[in-house]
Amino acid sequence: MSTSLSSLAFFLAWLAQSEAVQDPVARFAAMTPEQVRAFEIEVKEKIADLALIPPRLNTRPLPQYGYDQLDYGMNIGIDRTPGGRLWACWVAGGDSPKAFFVLAASDDDGQTWSPPRLVIDSHSPNLPLDRSVLVGNLWTDPRGRLWLFFDQSMLHFDGRAGVWATVCDNPDADQPAWSAPRRIWHGVTLNKPTVLSTGSWLLPISLNREGLAYFRGAFRDLDPVRGANVFASTDQGATWTRHGHVAFPNPDWDEHMIVERQDGSLWMLARTGKGLMQSTSSDGGKTWSPPSTPAGIRQPVARFHVRKLASGRILMVKHGDTMDALTASRCKLKAFLSEDDGRTWKGGLMLDERPGVSYPDGFQALDGTLYISYDRNRSTDGEILLARFTEEDVLAGQVVGPNSKLRLLISRPLKGKTKR
Repeated sequence: MSTSLSSLAFFLAWLAQSEAVQDPVARFAAMTPEQVRAFEIEVKEKIADLALIPPRLNTRPLPQYGYDQLDYGMNIGIDRTPGGRLWACWVAGGDSPKAFFVLAASDDDGQTWSPPRLVIDSHSPNLPLDRSVLVGNLWTDPRGRLWLFFDQSMLHFDGRAGVWATVCDNPDADQPAWSAPRRIWHGVTLNKPTVLSTGSWLLPISLNREGLAYFRGAFRDLDPVRGANVFASTDQGATWTRHGHVAFPNPDWDEHMIVERQDGSLWMLARTGKGLMQSTSSDGGKTWSPPSTPAGIRQPVARFHVRKLASGRILMVKHGDTMDALTASRCKLKAFLSEDDGRTWKGGLMLDERPGVSYPDGFQALDGTLYISYDRNRSTDGEILLARFTEEDVLAGQVVGPNSKLRLLISRPLKGKTKR
């Protein structure tokens, strides 16, 4: 029986009992401590069921969600559509239960950006607690459809949450149409799927910790599948199947990414509370090696970006002057390239050396141009920024391409600030 059905059965049984016992104090006094605790957990899980209600997509978010009404910015992701439009997504409200998603677009290669064009805000005055939309990503699939992945949870994380997806078949249109959100599984997704040489799609989904705050102890039935999960689709995203998972030590949201190496094996990198860790798979992601620390790569506890390029090289964006440099804070966001599946690294293009830069995500356009979005000083400046560059720039260690440009502004919240 599913958790929702068992919770409902328990609730109905409790309701029948409560009708037979007039005094609620006497009802609870008759319970053992174990029964009281079980009742508390059941109530928590019933409240968490409010995160199973499909969210509403707000395609006309102005003026309520204009920049003059926003005061926070945490980067989620960026991608390009077949017609050349850039879409960017970020979190407003805070890295907190107040979080919600905002999307904007650019039709001039990132030089200028629209006001918010799509908002997913699941908050409601009718709810007993905040319902957040906190992490996810944007991805253009091989068919040219634009996917928006996002999680929905009660509070910051209720122990189960859930990965949802909405797909846009016409992302270059004046009025893009998004599909009804569909829940894929529990947990959260922070990074793009990987398309394997076999044609399969792999989606990283993290379910690596128990509920926070009020939701501690909830959904213990999910403990066996907690970790950095991998979901596979062989029908271009129509269905997704849990394929395997890695339980990293000292988990910290995982934020795992997968690249396919030249020999067909898969390389997974993940964020942990002790830094970057890795695992490999030789069977398409069904089984994974014991976690280990990658040689020559050091990264603070922060999101990174790794992606295989059309050239066969691997791009990595991380913090630090060199691949093995460990910064004390989220500064010095830099891009590196590997020609041997991550064993050694070349070049080093500093995208932004300033403090408070973090959460890179990106893609490679058909012409080879690389795009990386990231945030700066989320709670104060709240800027979402874009770096547009080439592999040649990375190898040279400086911008040499005629169309390359760093620190392009995607968005800046203006609530309570003087417009600059």
